[in-house]
Amino acid sequence: MTELKNTERELQHFRLRLLVAVGFVLVCFGLLASRFWYLQVANHDAYAARAEQNRISLVPATPHRGIVVDRNGALLARNYSAYTLEITPSKTVGKLDDLIEQLAGVMPIDNRDRRRFKQLLGESRRFESLPIRSRLTDEEVARFAAQAYRFPGVEIRARLLRTYPQGDAAAHVIGYIGRISQRDINRLEEEGNLSNYRGTDYIGKEGLEKSYEEVLHGKTGVEEVEVTASGRAVRTLSRTPPVSGKNLILSMDVELQRIAEAAFGNRRGALVAIEPATGDILAFVSRPSFDPNLFVDGIDVESWKALNESPDRPLINRPLYGTYPIGSTYKPFMALAGLELGKRTFTGTMYDPGYFEFGGRRYRNSGEAAYGTIDMQRALQVSSDTYFYSLAADLGVDAIHDFMKPFGFGQITGIDLGGERTGILPSTAWKRKAYSKPEQQRWYAGETISVGVGQGYNAFTLLQLAQATSVLANDGVYMKPHLVKALQDSATGGQTLTVPHESYRIPLKRENVQMIKQAMVSVTKSGTAARAFAGAPYVAAGKTGTAQVYSLRSGEKYNASRLDERLRDHALFMAFAPLDRPRIALALIVENAGWGATVAAPMARQVFDYWLLGKRPGGPVPDTPPSTEVSGD
Repeated sequence: MTELKNTERELQHFRLRLLVAVGFVLVCFGLLASRFWYLQVANHDAYAARAEQNRISLVPATPHRGIVVDRNGALLARNYSAYTLEITPSKTVGKLDDLIEQLAGVMPIDNRDRRRFKQLLGESRRFESLPIRSRLTDEEVARFAAQAYRFPGVEIRARLLRTYPQGDAAAHVIGYIGRISQRDINRLEEEGNLSNYRGTDYIGKEGLEKSYEEVLHGKTGVEEVEVTASGRAVRTLSRTPPVSGKNLILSMDVELQRIAEAAFGNRRGALVAIEPATGDILAFVSRPSFDPNLFVDGIDVESWKALNESPDRPLINRPLYGTYPIGSTYKPFMALAGLELGKRTFTGTMYDPGYFEFGGRRYRNSGEAAYGTIDMQRALQVSSDTYFYSLAADLGVDAIHDFMKPFGFGQITGIDLGGERTGILPSTAWKRKAYSKPEQQRWYAGETISVGVGQGYNAFTLLQLAQATSVLANDGVYMKPHLVKALQDSATGGQTLTVPHESYRIPLKRENVQMIKQAMVSVTKSGTAARAFAGAPYVAAGKTGTAQVYSLRSGEKYNASRLDERLRDHALFMAFAPLDRPRIALALIVENAGWGATVAAPMARQVFDYWLLGKRPGGPVPDTPPSTEVSGD
């Protein structure tokens, strides 16, 4: 009887355990089914998209960068395909220095390559692929390929590289590209352009490469590639091709550029030549220069130090950044102001005793020359300071400012290069803003005197002087100066002009302009520039100038031989030709070279002879100017 009861109880316990187990299993299956429903139904779209993303890889297709040519089609910047040896630091094993030593046993890696790589390493992230050798030969590629298994994290890559075939010619104009830095990435992200640089390693850093970066770069394409779980590409599903960057057709003539650069020899200075009717910049010289090819792969420390610490400052774009007193090259504009504002007539005379007395002080002519009775033409011809001291005092600084401003003095010209400086076109309002102390803010009448001969507070870029000369040659029509004449579609060849119309016209009386031009012709025929333009088969109008760098003490006479070379006067010249229909206008400065008549004017003659006659010069102007010269600058 007892055994029967125990059996029934055990059977009841077994059934209960079985029921609980079945319930537990059903609950688990219910949870599993719920999870399946959540994954397969509720979130189907999201997980399907993830699966598709894992199956499909988006690969950027980088566009070809536009090329740069001069007005005649000569290549200034181009692309070429080459192999590079690259290291991805995050994928390497062991020390990088040991790895580089092992690589050097396979192919040549010199000290410059090592220094450049270390500099790139400090500027980049460890997962980026960094070049240690560029422009590999086929033999070097084959040699590495046979031993690539020894070097994890090192690979050969085929890239389009940038090169500048003209070397240091027009380097400040063209600029250069360099590897994209973190600063570039941040800027692109702020501008919303970062996605267009996927797969791109280089970006414009200076010059036109920078200012036309968006145009030159083009539009990045994309490929949809089906990949396996291991990442191996299976097939291309779709492709949006990249759009190549547009080509830049410059207004410059590289042959004229080379002739102008060669004219400087070893001197420092700048020259800008413009076609007055269009605003095309024909030559844009900054000397000394540099080779932009040094920067493409990343410049090494020693080369950078040599350029950056040179006292001649070859990296400075002198026509754009340098501001100078322009000396007597200001006088034609002062004379025109006197005519236009009714303060002088062309034939009216005054007596020049060799000085102008104002406020108990004597302002003397250069070299203390006395010219006697002179009119406006004679004053420009011999560069009489006394005449223009007097004119400046009669005009007043504010009237001078207002007249000179439309010519571009002290203004941003709007040239298609970044970093242009404004310079200083002085006025009473300018001085109040420039100084904080009340006694410094006051404009003194004596300060106007030196302004009238291009000295004093005047500080202009050479580009401004060249542009003002071009506007004068063009009878007051202001064409915006530009280096890029047209943008060319690389696919269709279609071109779009960058400056199709004039900006504005200065309301000048034609007879006044013609009288100033005739007076400037007398400078090259029988005045301070006569020797430089002797025998020219064309009629040129110009003005020499000498700008003071070192301030003389009262009663002290200027003696170049007693001064440090960098404290000597600058030599300047501005001119245009031919007179009846100007095809070229220019301004140039030779730093610390002395007289504009004996140094700068002969250089301008070389430029004019080539552009107007096709005549090439025999060589640079001698470093030691002739001892005899015409009066004035």
